[in-house]
Amino acid sequence: MTTTTETLNTLRGAVRGTVVTPGDPSYEEARRVYNALHDRRPAVVVRAADAGDVSAAVRHAREHGLPLAVRGGAHSVAGFGTVDDGLVVDLSPMREVRIDPETRTARAGGGATWGDLNDAAHAFGLATTGGVISTTGIAGLTLGGGMGHLARHYGLSCDNLTGAEVVTADGALVSCDAGRRPDLFWALRGGGGNFGVVTEFAYRLHPLTDVFGGLTCYPLDEAVIGAWHEAATAAPEELNIILVLALGPEEPFLPERWHGRPICAAFTCFSGPRDRDDRVLALLDGLGPVVGRFMERMPYPVINTLFDEQLPAGLYHYWKGNFSAGLSAGAAAAHAAYGATMPTMESDTALFPIDGACHRTGPEETAFAYRDADVSHSFGATWTDPADTAANVAWTRAYDRALRPHTEAGGYVNFMDTDDQDRVRVNYRQNYDRLREVKRRYDPDNAFRLNQNIVP
Repeated sequence: MTTTTETLNTLRGAVRGTVVTPGDPSYEEARRVYNALHDRRPAVVVRAADAGDVSAAVRHAREHGLPLAVRGGAHSVAGFGTVDDGLVVDLSPMREVRIDPETRTARAGGGATWGDLNDAAHAFGLATTGGVISTTGIAGLTLGGGMGHLARHYGLSCDNLTGAEVVTADGALVSCDAGRRPDLFWALRGGGGNFGVVTEFAYRLHPLTDVFGGLTCYPLDEAVIGAWHEAATAAPEELNIILVLALGPEEPFLPERWHGRPICAAFTCFSGPRDRDDRVLALLDGLGPVVGRFMERMPYPVINTLFDEQLPAGLYHYWKGNFSAGLSAGAAAAHAAYGATMPTMESDTALFPIDGACHRTGPEETAFAYRDADVSHSFGATWTDPADTAANVAWTRAYDRALRPHTEAGGYVNFMDTDDQDRVRVNYRQNYDRLREVKRRYDPDNAFRLNQNIVP
């Protein structure tokens, strides 16, 4: 269906924010998302000022038969934050973060980024698990589970979620937590954007000011990959090491002969005491021959900005993801083989450790089902020229086929693309049927279907 001038005027009268349509001066900016691969043209973008605007937008989309997309930080690599000829609810104006230092909690608008939340919490010497790029939205990351530098120490982002305000498919605004609508609260912690638009998140915070972190680089080698897994999962929970496979960056800490050559990089965040920093360096030295290093004490928010310049908005991305319990020799070999053929300087593989505190939450306590996995594999191409799209997509799919025999059936929903809908059931394993029940209760007509969709 189409949206007429009359219906648009009705929508504009119902919201405090901005309603943007094709032809408006701000339309090109309003329709843009992080991943340039998704060049879509919505019929209307509602830049919501508050939950009331979100409710009005959801009702408008339902009443006029418009496909509905929800955009938080706009980082969805699968492009779920935009839609052709539909309505986009853009939460980016809703970025307020309020910290209560006495209760060590945060309340943040659905459009906030991890940079917003990290900076606000840091002012009080507090933090919680967030992403590794500061411009990532808190919404998509948390709803999918939420892996980051503090996951082994404090659990996933969704493990630190204590409540939420949600606009449901009928436009109602509801609250949920462990005591109010516990079924919805359970589903939000890993079940993605299937159940409504979260307009406010409440988080548990932890005392943390600075961390010891940065990159230690090694030649690309199966032995380094295997040594990383052994060390990363045996280390104290305050130590998180994400292994990145990439082409050597043109940075001063890496000798020029390694620029553009395949490397392994231990992306390290140690949230323990300063007097143990030397032990961290000794552990990193044991993973293989060190060819370059940047490691220092830094405020926690800073470590989440280290890759911001390398991965700005406007690049082309295509990703895949898998979980594994352990890291087999076959998995290490597949990563080494495709790491050696990384197609661009912007492309990478990231192996996230998800043990420690992540394992102290049971597999059915939240929708995030793979609590027995200790590695999340994220890999894919990133490129700048649209002419290279087919080749980069083909490379990523071949990588996925090579890795699948050595990993679990499911993977992290935030690393999935639009062609991974057939994996939704295995991504949620034993929790899938329960998620369908919650979906039927809160969104029986599947209004929220632009996601890794749980069909009611």
